[in-house]
Amino acid sequence: MIECGDFVLRSWRAQRDFAAAFTLIEESLEHLRPWEPWVAAHSAQHTREMLARFEAKWASGEMYNYAIVEDGVPAGMCQSYREPESRGRRLGYWLHPAATGRGTATKATAALVAEMFTLPDVAYLEITHDLANTSSAAIPRRLGFTEIRRDPGTPPTAPAGSGIEVVWRLDRPTPDTDDTRRP
Repeated sequence: MIECGDFVLRSWRAQRDFAAAFTLIEESLEHLRPWEPWVAAHSAQHTREMLARFEAKWASGEMYNYAIVEDGVPAGMCQSYREPESRGRRLGYWLHPAATGRGTATKATAALVAEMFTLPDVAYLEITHDLANTSSAAIPRRLGFTEIRRDPGTPPTAPAGSGIEVVWRLDRPTPDTDDTRRP
């Protein structure tokens, strides 16, 4: 568990968290639908399978998926998963619509960044989002990530997508780095 002031990040557990995860996704469908293609498959069975995958991938270190929990209730998810190149990890995040606009996603992602850089094999972190998703773009910008490329020409994977993927990167801080960029 990672303490983040007014909320915590904790791992999802298939048995314990099914009802809460299903409700969180159910209540967030319209908010997520424009950007997340996986919501088209939302169902109780899909949620159970997703939580089981989260647990299995956590055990292997392939993916760390956290519930963002405020007052005992999940308000969103954030995750880190291995890049195809083994020295990097990708980060992702989303919130229930009632939890947006308060800095929660930025604080959760900052905590996830700090946690991932405790892993000795992580040289860099990346965040990707569709160019049209300006809300997602604000987070890497606030946390000091650098936009490294835009990958055009792919068909949009979600209804509101432009098909242009923006990739942001943050390299592991060195001991002499002054890391004053905190949300």
